[in-house]
Amino acid sequence: MTAKLPLIIGIGELLWDMLPAGKRAGGAPANFVYHAARAGAQGYVVSAVGQDALGDELLQELEKNKIGHCLSRVPYPTGTVKVTLKNGIPDYEIVENVAWDHIRVSKEAAALMKKADAVCFGTLASRSPESRRTIETLLSYTPEKALRFFDINLRGNYYSYGLIDTLLKKSNIFKINDEELTVLQNLFHLPAQEEQACMELLQRYGLRCVILTAGERHSCIYATDEKSFLPTPKVQVADTVGAGDSFSGAFTTSILTGKSLKEAHAAAVRTAAFVSSRSGAWPIYE
Repeated sequence: MTAKLPLIIGIGELLWDMLPAGKRAGGAPANFVYHAARAGAQGYVVSAVGQDALGDELLQELEKNKIGHCLSRVPYPTGTVKVTLKNGIPDYEIVENVAWDHIRVSKEAAALMKKADAVCFGTLASRSPESRRTIETLLSYTPEKALRFFDINLRGNYYSYGLIDTLLKKSNIFKINDEELTVLQNLFHLPAQEEQACMELLQRYGLRCVILTAGERHSCIYATDEKSFLPTPKVQVADTVGAGDSFSGAFTTSILTGKSLKEAHAAAVRTAAFVSSRSGAWPIYE
């Protein structure tokens, strides 16, 4: 009998990354789902696209990559982000009042959430009141045992103490990078030392684990009774667009398919290194 594939859902921004080499499908929750699906999960994106050609093309991109979707078609332009690269490190110019700022609750999305084994979300899609309400409503349908993966993904000024606190209370896995941790150390009055700050968040919010990535240096996963540290592999970087999301997707699928914390961490590091060596967030797996 074939084992049931874990159902992994990303809620939030779905957009086109407008890279120097051309447009590529993206958005952190969608990137997460793409890589979770490549790792062996059944992946779905819950978002919104416009009633325009760019929206049609995103639908085609999801279907081509065998990614399920529950999308609102709304009278706003499909999201785009201008991405500029400096030594492979992206800088984002994010367009406002686009389709994913208007994600709607639907019966289909609610039914999907009730079956989820894991769901990923971040701060960016909650920049608009409408999408924030939708995300919080849909999270309320998630089974108690599901992994609720909060990848903070700070962009511009689209976050606040209140939003981060609210989403932390709805999560059980929290992922943050070293630059974002510095922001939280100030906002949340956390200890100055990285490990102490992560353990404080773990205990304060009753999380299963806190994942800290530190770019080309290392990554570390903190759980109540376990810690996993790995150096970042040295690769020829094309760009780092979507690398963190690929880490999250590979880690989540690995955990759901019975891997240990350390095994899941190793899989996540390998995946992120591969994605960094390719252009765009959705490279073809070899």
